[in-house]
Amino acid sequence: MSTLSIRDLDLAGKRVFIRVDFNVPLTAGGQEIASDKRIRASLPTIRYALEKGAGVILASHLGRPKGKPNPEMSLKPIAAKLAELLGRPVAMAPDCVGPEVEAMLPAPGEVLLLENLRFHAEEEKNDPGFSKLLAQLCDVYVNDAFGSAHRAHASTVGMIAFVHQAAAGLLMDKEIEYLTKAVKNPARPCVAILGGAKVSDKIEVIQNFMKVVDVLMIGGAMAYTFLRARGEGTGKSLVEEDKIDLARELMAEAGDKLMLPVDHVVAAELKLGVDSKVVDHVPGGLMGLDIGPKTIEAYTRVISGAKTIIWNGPMGVFETPPFNRGTEALALAVAASGAVSVVGGGDSEKAIKSAGVSGKISHISTGGGASLELLEQGDLPGLAALRNGVHPHA
Repeated sequence: MSTLSIRDLDLAGKRVFIRVDFNVPLTAGGQEIASDKRIRASLPTIRYALEKGAGVILASHLGRPKGKPNPEMSLKPIAAKLAELLGRPVAMAPDCVGPEVEAMLPAPGEVLLLENLRFHAEEEKNDPGFSKLLAQLCDVYVNDAFGSAHRAHASTVGMIAFVHQAAAGLLMDKEIEYLTKAVKNPARPCVAILGGAKVSDKIEVIQNFMKVVDVLMIGGAMAYTFLRARGEGTGKSLVEEDKIDLARELMAEAGDKLMLPVDHVVAAELKLGVDSKVVDHVPGGLMGLDIGPKTIEAYTRVISGAKTIIWNGPMGVFETPPFNRGTEALALAVAASGAVSVVGGGDSEKAIKSAGVSGKISHISTGGGASLELLEQGDLPGLAALRNGVHPHA
């Protein structure tokens, strides 16, 4: 059963509870917002609900307040920023459940922002009683918080059992469309680019990709665990000694689907201005910090013929030039390929931005952890709950 979209619902005169991801970085003391990107990402869904005549209740977590109120993690600064972006008032609730909140519920065209869900320990415990209290606030539930869809919490999973209708928001729709299509039914050839430091972080992604993709390119520090498993010297490069046997098994399983770097940018240590050089094999005393030009050329050739590209993780220590060149070169290649390109959040997104090609990527995921888990498991608790819809005791 496919997920309902907010577009499928009649919202006129209804109170709509939208689970958003307003887990934004705040300056020290929690007074100012350091980046409003996640707030802006939620605007299309909020505006859509308002245009269709709904009263909008917004709910999010912020930080890790450990189940009790913490003024430094209040959503108050977000209410002010959201009012500015929407061009209309946003009422700020003193809590997320209880009589005071119920007295503030919005009429059609109004917006109410609930206080941090994680001020209650029951949110992360997915407590049914707390889920029911949240559900009592609304007629309709919409999940637009992809970045939290891998968490089985009260506001992402539990309350769906107690609402009359549950659907995905516009941002969630887009995430589902691109990420699930990339892993379930990609246009071929389908190429995955996987970087980052540790094989251990991406074991399940690698195993899942092997069933889906035509080519899997490895970069970043985790390449050195694979190269060591193949018997190559890796110098002082980061190697997970306890994952060498696993890397050997993964290589045997993948066969010629797996591409590893054939040259490397190396240095004696990682710091700005350090002497670096390109080598085919990493010598003792030096560490691999980026893919080299021959690898860039080989990977670019495959990328240019791809129809679907999934990218998660940088090819080198891209925050420290000149070890950003491999990642940026591949970002340019992905942008120029014309393929459907899906980039997992976090470091990959920063790399796409620094290469100046964000506008040429089909989809940049808003949830690093959630996109990784979806690529691993093929599903998420928040998505499964939406698909399964209403529980018998709604």
